[in-house]
This record gives sequence, C-alpha cells and structure tokens, in this order.
Amino acid sequence: MASSVQKLCVERIFLSSRRSLCTCNRFYAKSQTKKDRTRPLPGDWQGRVGLEIHAQISSNSKLFSGSQVQFSAPPNSLVSPLDASLPGTLPVLNRRCVEAGVLTALALNCHINRRSLFDRKHYFYADLPAGYQITQQRLPLAVDGHLTFDVYDESRSQRQVLKSCQVRIKQLQLEQDSGKSLHDQDNGEVLVDLNRAGVALMEIVTEPDMVDGAEAAAMVKELQLILQSLRTCDGNMSEGSMRVDANISVNRSGEELGTRAEVKNINSAKFVQKAIEYEMQRQIQVLEGAGELEEETRYFDWKAGKTISLRDKEQRHDYRYMPEPNLPPLILYTDATTPHGMEDAVVNIDRVREQMPELPDATRRRLVEEYGISFQHSVALVGEGLVEYFESLVDVKVKGRDPRSAASWVLTDLLEEQHKRSLTFQECPVTASKLGEIMDLVAVGTISKSTGKKILGLLFDGDNRGLLQIIEVEQWAQIRDAETLGRICDEILEKHPQLVEAYRKGNKKVVNRLMGEVQKATNKCADPTVTSRVLRQKLEGQ
Repeated sequence: MASSVQKLCVERIFLSSRRSLCTCNRFYAKSQTKKDRTRPLPGDWQGRVGLEIHAQISSNSKLFSGSQVQFSAPPNSLVSPLDASLPGTLPVLNRRCVEAGVLTALALNCHINRRSLFDRKHYFYADLPAGYQITQQRLPLAVDGHLTFDVYDESRSQRQVLKSCQVRIKQLQLEQDSGKSLHDQDNGEVLVDLNRAGVALMEIVTEPDMVDGAEAAAMVKELQLILQSLRTCDGNMSEGSMRVDANISVNRSGEELGTRAEVKNINSAKFVQKAIEYEMQRQIQVLEGAGELEEETRYFDWKAGKTISLRDKEQRHDYRYMPEPNLPPLILYTDATTPHGMEDAVVNIDRVREQMPELPDATRRRLVEEYGISFQHSVALVGEGLVEYFESLVDVKVKGRDPRSAASWVLTDLLEEQHKRSLTFQECPVTASKLGEIMDLVAVGTISKSTGKKILGLLFDGDNRGLLQIIEVEQWAQIRDAETLGRICDEILEKHPQLVEAYRKGNKKVVNRLMGEVQKATNKCADPTVTSRVLRQKLEGQ
C-alpha cells in the first residue's frame, strides 16, 4: 500500500512552454544601492505594512494525519493516503497542534474563540492534491491580539532602541500546508514532493499597523523569539518553518490607504525589510509617474534586491470558501466548563495557560534586574538564544562569577570563535562549565585574558587536554613575580634607549609601547598590573 501511495504521489508535470515572469521593472532599470534602499520615503508619502506569517507547528505528526514530520526526508516518503487525497480518507484533528495554537494565541494576547470552524479554501496548485486547503476563514481559533516590540539600531555594535511599537493581531488560525514543487528549469518540468502536504501551520495575520521595513523586520524577529520560547515553532526561516507574506501600500499623508501588493514567502527578517523598502519606493515611482497600481502578488528576488510580479491578487470569491464537511466545530473548554470525567479528552484553555514559559521581553528585563548586565547585553543574549548558557555560566550562588564579565565572554569571545568556524550554537563544542573554568583561571591570575581566548580557540578546535595541562605544556602561565618581570623589563629597556629618553623628557605614553614589548617577549603572559608597576619604578629610578 505504501509503495502504491508513494507512486500516486509523484507527479511529473511537463511544461509545454516556459512562462516569463513580468518584472514590471521599468522604473528600476538599474539596481539600487544600499543607500537607496534604506532612504526614508520622499515628501509626504507614508507606508503601511501588514503581515501574514505562516509558522509550522512543532509536532511529530501532521495536522489531520499520522504522517511523520521531518525536514529533508526523501521525497514522498512521509505521505499518508489522506495527504495524497485518496478517496475515502477522512481528517482527524491533531490535539498537539490545537494546544500549540492556543498557547501561541495566549502569548500574543488574543481572545480565544471557544468555538471555531474549519473551511475549505479552493485553488489549484500541482502540489495540493485535494484542490483545496483546510483552513479557518469564517471563525478562526483566536482574534484581536497584540504584540509589543522594540526596533533596534542594528548598525551599531551596542544595540540601541530606536522606538517601541505595538501591532494588532487580527487573527490566528490553524491550517494545513501544501506540498513542495521542485522546478527543473533545464528540463522544463516540475517535480512534486508531498512530504510537506498536510503539515500543521499557524497563520498569524496582523493589521496594517507597521510603517516601514524596519518595523516589520523587528516584529518578525520578536515573534520568532516568542515561538521558540513557547516551543510551538522552531522559527527556522531558512528551512521554511516560518514564512512571511507582506502586504504593502503607500499613500500621501491624510489620504486613505493605497492599493496594496502582497510579497509572498519571504524567508528571513533581513529580506522582509529589504522587500518592503524596495516595494514602497517602486509604488511611489509608479504613482508619481502618473501610473496606476494593481492589486497583485509579487515575490522578492534577494539576489537582485527587487520584487517581481507573479500574478494578479486573488480575491476572496476566487477561493470559493465553503464549510469543511468532514470536521465538526472545534470546541475548547475552561476549568469551569470542562465536563466531569472528560479532563483528559478535551483541550482546556486554563491548563494550556499554565504551560506558559517566560517570554522574551520578560527575560530581557529579568536579566538586567537580576544580574546587573546592560540592556544591550540582555537583548543580545535573548536574541542569540544564549540565556540558558549564560545563566549556567554565572550561577552566582555557587560560583560567584561576575555576570558582566560572563556576558562579555559569551557575546564576544565565544560567538567570535563560533562564527569563525561557521558553527551554530547547537554545534558549539565548549560547554558553559568549561568556559567557566577558563574565566576562573583568568580571575585568579593564573592566565591572562588573551591567553584564555587562545585556550578557548584550542577547545573549539577539539583539544581534549585539561586546561592546566595546556597551560603547562604551552608555558602560558601568567608571570606575576616582580623579580622575574624586573629582569625582563631590564632587557627591554636596554634594547629601547630612545623610549627611555622620551619618558625622561615627559612623554609618559611610551610606557604603553614598552608594555607591548614586554608582552611580546613573554608571549603575552606578563601580568599587566605588575608589569606596569615594575616598568614605572625602573623608569623613575633611571
């Protein structure tokens, strides 16, 4: 049965002709510079942006079938008869997906509809076997929420808050994903993989409350962090677990909202910002040139840095919505309404609420208050997913390590070594315990900070020796003995009489140059404080 279903699921659609995409690019004959893409809107033009975000629910099985969910599985290897839309198959709602949707809606301050409905949305895609998608158009799972987020100045190493924003959440609905079409341009054909068909999605729809690409990108990043903290979606945009459709329009101040264009399937927050900025400038060019805008669907070509027209925008009647006849209304309960003896058989909103973890904004505030680190460091720790690592490293009650020093080690030194090797945080070979040992050796003066960084690099390269063994073999122990440093300083002063003479004439800054020579002679193992004191004593004594 499985092999026959798999064969039925494979479609090879030969294209009789290749359709050329209408680029509508006469206003942008030359590619824009980075300065052009980020410039503010001219004159009294203003932009409006609303987002539709499709977040794949972290679930072992699909929304209405028992098929496994796995990224990069062999094509058409995770397809059930229902996913292939074979006759006689019926959908069965996945409870985990409902609970994930409820938890996400609560985190977004939404009103949960105790009764919601499923609908069929009809359209033809080669990778949509049934010819329709099961979604929630009439009465979704949740409505009327909001999300507060900050927009940061990403151009600075220390992230500064430019402004705080709030976007209204129109609705959150459950729906199933389509399959995936693989386009073979050389042979003029499309191959269809149905592994993704039926995977559970949350579609989160915002009101058009954002005014530019920076706000939209910041909102996407904050939502991504929320979903990851809830564990309802992994937020991996590069793998398609989170995809963004941006509805973009421009209008002059005081006028009604303009004609919108929808840019589909944007797969990174950076591209969200670039696509919106380009599209707003394009629309303004059209309108200022006495042209007219049409509602259309576009996509963002990240290589060219521009949006390209795909097709006219479908209207609601084009989808021929109808109630899903094979699914009853989805009924949710509370503690007060749960039938006796049915506690384990229903989804209880109050029980789901109890699973709510600490959300990113609360985590940022807590890190500042509890550990005394800067707000910029708290933003970076949360944004990089390093909070648990940082707190394990600090563990003030047990180890007494300085939180600000720990934040610097994690965000500067650890990430630097990680990025050098193009590693994700999950691939980082240095545990918080091991980095803590390096910090401790630096704190007590056994090694210098620069030596600690060298040891960290060795650990990233797979050195399995103990830290003390590394220090002994490499002769990296910090030299703190004044007598030993005195002999080294004498040699340096003899080699650089011109610097000594300059110091005698009042140029005290030459001490820094002499300090550098001592560090070079000791392979950066001389204690800076002791070295500075010894050098000054000898210079003053001569």
